[in-house]
This record gives sequence, C-alpha cells and structure tokens, in this order.
Amino acid sequence: MSGAFLGMPSFPEAAGQAVGNPTLRANLRHATHTIRDKRAKAVAELDDWDRLREAGRRVKDHTLRHLDRYLLQLESAVTEAGGTVHWAADAAEANRIVADLVKATGEREVVKVKSMATQEIGLNEALEAEGIAAYETDLAELIVQLGEDRPSHILVPAIHRNRGEIRDIFARTMGSWGRPAPEGLSDSPADLAEAARLHLREKFLRARVGVSGANFMVAETGTMVVFESEGNGRMCLTLPDTLISVVGIEKVVPSWRDLEIFLQTLPRSSTAERMNPYTSMWTGTADGDGPRTFHLVLLDNGRTATLADEVGRQALRCIRCSACLNVCPVYERAGGHAYGSVYPGPIGAILSPQLRGTQSAIDASLPYASSLCGACYEVCPVAIDIPEVLVHLRERVADQGGKGHRLEKAAMKAAGWLLDHPAALAAGERAASRTRGLHPRKPPGAGAWTASRELPQMPAESFREWWRKNRT
Repeated sequence: MSGAFLGMPSFPEAAGQAVGNPTLRANLRHATHTIRDKRAKAVAELDDWDRLREAGRRVKDHTLRHLDRYLLQLESAVTEAGGTVHWAADAAEANRIVADLVKATGEREVVKVKSMATQEIGLNEALEAEGIAAYETDLAELIVQLGEDRPSHILVPAIHRNRGEIRDIFARTMGSWGRPAPEGLSDSPADLAEAARLHLREKFLRARVGVSGANFMVAETGTMVVFESEGNGRMCLTLPDTLISVVGIEKVVPSWRDLEIFLQTLPRSSTAERMNPYTSMWTGTADGDGPRTFHLVLLDNGRTATLADEVGRQALRCIRCSACLNVCPVYERAGGHAYGSVYPGPIGAILSPQLRGTQSAIDASLPYASSLCGACYEVCPVAIDIPEVLVHLRERVADQGGKGHRLEKAAMKAAGWLLDHPAALAAGERAASRTRGLHPRKPPGAGAWTASRELPQMPAESFREWWRKNRT
C-alpha cells in the first residue's frame, strides 16, 4: 500500500488532536447523523434486507474462495471485448503502468472519477512526478484537491469541511487550477456547485485521457460498473479517447445476477437512495461510442496476503459504502484524518493494517481505534464482522511485542498465577484493603487509562470477607 499517509502519529495521538477541534466535531456530527438517519429509512423500505445482506455476503465469500478463476475469466472477457488488462503487484507497479500509458498518448493531463484505489496507491502524486496533471472531478474530491487536503470519509471525502470553508477554498485556489471562481462567490450550495460545474466543464471538454476505478467488475462479460451521483463520472468515462481503470482484484463478481444484489444494497447503504442517479457500465470498447482505448489495471497491493488470513479476509467483502463510518462513535469524534489512510473509520481500522502490515505506529494502533460496540457490523450490507477482525488484529499486534505489550503479558501472567492460588489472592485482597488510603490516584504505568478515567476507590473489605461475615 502507498506510504502517502504514513509517518503520522499513532491513532490515539492523532485522534486526541482532532477531538479538540470543535468545528470539526460539529461538521462530523451533523453530516454523519444526517446520512445515518436517511440510510435507516431507505433500508426499512425493504422487507428482505436481511436476506439481501446474507446473499451479498455469500457472493463475496464465494468469489474470494475462487478469486483466481474469476480473475482469469474477467481478463479473457475484457480482452475479447477490446480492452487490455495489466496486472499490478503493488502501488509502485500500478503507478508505473498508468504513467506509461498516459505518456504513450502524448497527453500531460487526465480527468479522474472518484477512486479509492488510485488514492490508496498515491496515483496523483506519482503522475505529478512524471509531469502529468491529474484533475479530480467529483465535487468532494475537487474540494480536497484544491484545499491541498486529505480525504476524511469514503463516500464524502470533504465531510470535515463546511460551506464557508469550501467557498474560501474555491475563491483562493480555483484560479490556479483552471477557471477561477466567480467574483463574490457565496456559500450557498447552488452557487458552490455552479462554480465547480463551470470550472470542470473546461477540463471535461479538453481531456483526452480519463482515469477511473470501479465499484464492481462482472467476470462473465468483462463489464466495469461505476456508481456515482453527480454525472462527472459519466463525463470522464465517455468523453476521453483513452480510459484507464485501476481496480482492486477483490471487486470482481461472477455474474450479472450477482450484481443485482449490490445494485439494491450499495445505494441504500451509502447515499440512502433506492438507486444511484448515475450507474455507468461499459464492456471493452465500441466503434463510435466512448473511448477508443480501454486499459484495466488489476491491483493486488496486499490483497493476496489479506486473502490468506482466514479471519481477516472478510474485510475484502467491503463494497465501500461507508455505512460503518456513519454509525461509529469513534469516527464521529475523531474524523477520518486520524486513521492515517484513505480508508478511515471501522473498515479502515481492519483494512489498512492488513494491506500495509502492522509495523508502523499508525497501523499498529488502528485495531485499537474502536470501542467494539458492534454498530459497524449491524449496518454492514455484506456482514463484515469488524469487531471480530479488530480483536484478531490486536492479537497480531500484541504478538509483535513492544514495551507496552511485554508489560501487559507480564501482568496477565502474574494475574493468572494469583488466580490459581486462592490463599495468595486472599492475602493480596486484605493487604490492598488495609492500605487503600495510600493508593495513588494515578498508578505508574497506567497513564493512558487514567488520563480520561478515574481509578475506582478500593473498598474497605473484599467480597470474600463480606461473604464470610454475612452468609456463613
């Protein structure tokens, strides 16, 4: 996985800074609660939601078990339809392939559909290093790009910005990227959308190369599927002469019949709509219709290693709906930047450490960025048991060692011995009760716990003593 977001502090430190920003917390609270409430109403319309959820889980699990077969079927179908398939083992290889394909056209700029995979590999930065400008066309991604910011939400990357901040970004930076914002731009949604529309229209009409991801790939026909709500994706997918799609290998589904499930569950779980305003599908190339050249870059970048983990592989079911983010009490307060990845929230806490490994401070801390309340599992449209994977990854991090984990293991070993020796336990309880007035309020080594909690006061007598007095 790209190291673009690495070098950040661990999650507790980054989150501690975020929760001190009242504007950020207000923006997140308003946005997540609004999306959450709308989603609940959209899901309640379907009497068979639980069966759709189970069907989606089964399709994803089946596909992952036979991923090699379906990927080869996909490659054959795409090639037969006139496309070219490239295989990328990691971010560096994927970036090199895309840069070479763009340079082969003689162009020096591309327009992009919102894509988590290209953010994951740091494609924009890689293209910039090759002298190629990449222009984001999704409104929220445009805001993030113009503000020299980072995305903080899977569905709404600029969720941490309010209307006034967006107006200031447009007025300050839009001119250096192309058509400037209108004079006297207000912060009304209609005016902001119109400013973005005018700015992007020039790029759509000029660009000869488009870059996209895909929500799904249908193995039996080689069809790519993109869900979006603004129409910018349709422009990027149809106007350029060359289209390059970078897609994670887990996005394949066997058939059109399987796709039907996700056409119902993804819009409701993401934008709380019965169906997406724009669902674009294309199969290879066609004379006189759409791009004349199509390239598909199939991205591994840690997915095969994740697939080998019997517990953790369920993270690859993810359809990037962001429902888990909108119900997570931790994300609502900390925001997406604290996760140090383009995949924030509960799904990011289990996906990023598997794609990147748990060696860095940020990735080792992500499995602990949860209260394990289970709300994320309840809303997941493909039934990913995120709490189960979090606990599994915590065990992996603990096995790596480190000062804190060594102390924890030593403490648990000592506690195990004490619980196995009742006489020693009783003596310890008596000693603790009789010296309770001397106990420090913040014991050494427990600072991380006592920083936000009060240590309970030791009772005057142990339960064992109370029982002896009152029940014998």
